[in-house]
Amino acid sequence: MTFLDYRYLGALFGAVLFALFLGVFSDALVHSPMPKVPGFDLPSGEAPAKAAAPAAAAVPLPALLAKADPAKGQALTKVCATCHSFEKGGAAKVGPDLYGIVGRPKGSAAGFGYSDAMKAKGGDWTFDDLDSFIASPKTFVPGTKMGFGGEPDAGKRADIIAYLRTLSDSPVPLPAAAK
Repeated sequence: MTFLDYRYLGALFGAVLFALFLGVFSDALVHSPMPKVPGFDLPSGEAPAKAAAPAAAAVPLPALLAKADPAKGQALTKVCATCHSFEKGGAAKVGPDLYGIVGRPKGSAAGFGYSDAMKAKGGDWTFDDLDSFIASPKTFVPGTKMGFGGEPDAGKRADIIAYLRTLSDSPVPLPAAAK
């Protein structure tokens, strides 16, 4: 080997040592602890869980309905009108017509193709059933086609139900509030 070959080998050796030194030096500057579990969590698309506030005493639905405002409920259902009609004899859209929903058998509106889960649910739409469904459709009827995520506010749900109750030729009487 000639002197020139040793210089190239020395330069290569020096570059490798310099790279190793940079790796050790950068690790000393920035420390990254190893995770307990390899990988990382992917976002689920759901809102992060909030710290649980002390639960207030739940107000029974009959008491909420007694104080409910159908006019507020009508305003709250504006977003529902994109998928549902509210007129007597209204056509089914993405969702069924909601005229006369209170007391109507579940999955029975003419002209709408209900999910098998909704057809299997059975029974009539009671105030309690509507409250549960509006709160979380996918929890109340797992497998429903309803894409709405739910309304967590019980007061708003009561206003909506009070409005839906008015959409009838003979509205179902409100349940008696416990005293």
